[in-house]
Amino acid sequence: MSRPPDCLLQLLWGTPRQRVCTFLLFGFKFSFFVSLIIYWHVGGEPKDQGRLYNLPVDIPCPTLGPPGPPNSTRLAGSNIFFLETSERTSPNFLFMCSVESAARVHPEAQVTVLMKGLRGAPPPRNLGTSLLGCFPNVQMLPLDLDALFRGTPLAAWHAASRWRWEPYLLPVTSDAARIALLWKFGGVYLDTDFIVLRSLGNLSNALGAQSRYVLNGAFLAFERQHEFLALCMRDFVAHYNGWVWGHQGPQLLTRVFKRWCNIRSLAQGRSCRGVTALPRQAFYPVPWQSWKKYFEDISPAELSGLLNATYATHVWNKKSQGMRFEATSRTLLAQLYARYCPTTHAAMRLYL
Repeated sequence: MSRPPDCLLQLLWGTPRQRVCTFLLFGFKFSFFVSLIIYWHVGGEPKDQGRLYNLPVDIPCPTLGPPGPPNSTRLAGSNIFFLETSERTSPNFLFMCSVESAARVHPEAQVTVLMKGLRGAPPPRNLGTSLLGCFPNVQMLPLDLDALFRGTPLAAWHAASRWRWEPYLLPVTSDAARIALLWKFGGVYLDTDFIVLRSLGNLSNALGAQSRYVLNGAFLAFERQHEFLALCMRDFVAHYNGWVWGHQGPQLLTRVFKRWCNIRSLAQGRSCRGVTALPRQAFYPVPWQSWKKYFEDISPAELSGLLNATYATHVWNKKSQGMRFEATSRTLLAQLYARYCPTTHAAMRLYL
């Protein structure tokens, strides 16, 4: 007796209607695959990256006064971390502003920029590295993901991830790296599209809510080896799904926080068992749906009211990348640059 054909062969050998359905199915899957490739090779890269290569490699450093007295409430671990998990080594202007604003607000803290693309070599000479080198409390170091994940629940996942393709592997790797980094060293983690407005020294074991329903990991502040981060790493592996956007990032933090607090809804509580979920205004005063507000003119009074309860403001670079604005304009973003990262702002005025 001959072996019965599998389901695919049955469809191919079936009726004309079945064959049409089969080809439509394959066509849909192929189109989906192609769209993901286009997304990551076109939409997933910063649209202003090409302009950076035409800029000078050196910039005159500003005259910086001596550091002021240390804050009475110091940062957890006195570390501020930024991560670049792609191969890019030329920071764009928003990246520069993020690091500069953190360094200026926290002169007593060590601001560390970890970049995968450095690969053990000294930072390349470009405008971004030259500008960040102006600040004595900023250091740029290579990011060794193997070493970072070693000794954590994420090690086996990371070892296997290099042999598979997933549409969101780069942001998922960033989600994993920030958790492992703070678990190992403690301190503050910030995405490179934040502008820091005031000291983060009084924040510990905290994260921010981007809405009433979802937490976001673009800002994290935790003590070294905190159990909440350990639980996040275990959940990352146990409920891994790299095919759903945000499942390993905001959704992970939200579901772990709910379990941590034994609540069903974030509205039921913001702080429990030593971990605090700060309200949206603390880090996400402009919701992602309204990201274009950063490129609209705003009066000083409105700006002050908008950011009255904000530690650092998230610019939603995934949405806003490639948007241009005049550095001397009255747009919200231009005013933030001028006030909180004046060296970056001066470079923008000079070279753009």
